[in-house]
Amino acid sequence: MTNPAPALVVSDGQRAALEVLSKSQTASHREVQRAQVLLMAAEGLANESIAKVAGTSPGTVRSWRARFAEDGLSHLGEVRAGRGRKPVIPQSKIDEIVDLTRNSRPEGQTHWSVRTMAAKVGVSPAQVQRIWAARGLKPHLVDTFKLSNDPRFEEKLIDVVGLYLNPPEKAIVLCMDEKSSVQALDRTQPSLPMKKGRAETMTHDYKRNGTTTLFAALDVATGKVIGSCLPKHRHEEFLVFLKTINKEVPQGLDVHLILDNYATHKHPDVKAWLANNPRFQLHFTPTSSSWLNLVERWFRELTDKALRRGAFHSVPDLIHKIEEYLAAHNTEPKPLVWTATADSILKKVARGRVALETIKQN
Repeated sequence: MTNPAPALVVSDGQRAALEVLSKSQTASHREVQRAQVLLMAAEGLANESIAKVAGTSPGTVRSWRARFAEDGLSHLGEVRAGRGRKPVIPQSKIDEIVDLTRNSRPEGQTHWSVRTMAAKVGVSPAQVQRIWAARGLKPHLVDTFKLSNDPRFEEKLIDVVGLYLNPPEKAIVLCMDEKSSVQALDRTQPSLPMKKGRAETMTHDYKRNGTTTLFAALDVATGKVIGSCLPKHRHEEFLVFLKTINKEVPQGLDVHLILDNYATHKHPDVKAWLANNPRFQLHFTPTSSSWLNLVERWFRELTDKALRRGAFHSVPDLIHKIEEYLAAHNTEPKPLVWTATADSILKKVARGRVALETIKQN
């Protein structure tokens, strides 16, 4: 048996670069694989062991080690002349595809597809797809966003995030909101059950049987939800729900309620009730910042798991299903952990504002 090769000598800077590359989502598979191999070699693992873990041959591991020892990181992503498959598309064509993808649109359309791009530049759709995948380009996808114009954005953000990361003692932090106009939708024909080779089916059309409004308050510490279905979405119903929270939360605990800027939350009758119940303290999220309220994530789960595919013959039937989901959730609640700091969010928002201003100027 041959002796294992000595550990590959890697500097701290090289190790950091290799670790980034080994976890990359945009680099080619070959580059990621090579970075992983070199990191294992730096740990002193035998070439045969590295080859098994990385899914390559011991000869390839030895070749990559030797080249790194000779050239370092300078030629890590290159293929040596005369080795491997030759590029089918010239670099100029790749650059053209990337530039068109980022800076133009096909005539009469909102975005490029692999087929429209392939027809435009004269390559195959598969080649376009490989170029996009290697660079993380996804023109068929769009992320939505909205930057808040609230003049007190920073103040409100710091207040709410502070409650998430450093909740006060002898208090409960509740994220509260209303899911208004939840429709009791019934299908016009019975659904067909799932069977081998076919998913469950349901008709696309439906009939409306009325609506309800779900008031919900999520306990940040435990994940438990206090919920109540009420007929409308007015300050009267909000007061009813505040009284429900008052009954549910043990006396002796302050109640910090995170909620949005809806007018019913600031009604004079609500303010009068709060004055008589000083343990309640309201914390308002910035306008256009529903993402800051954790109960919105619970609403999404409710919709996905209990409402979207349901068939409800009446409003009482809908309310029963919501209460059933609520009870099941509260048997094994799990807290929704917030990790982002106010500072990191403010920096991201600042970058977004700069990007928007640049687009406006252009």
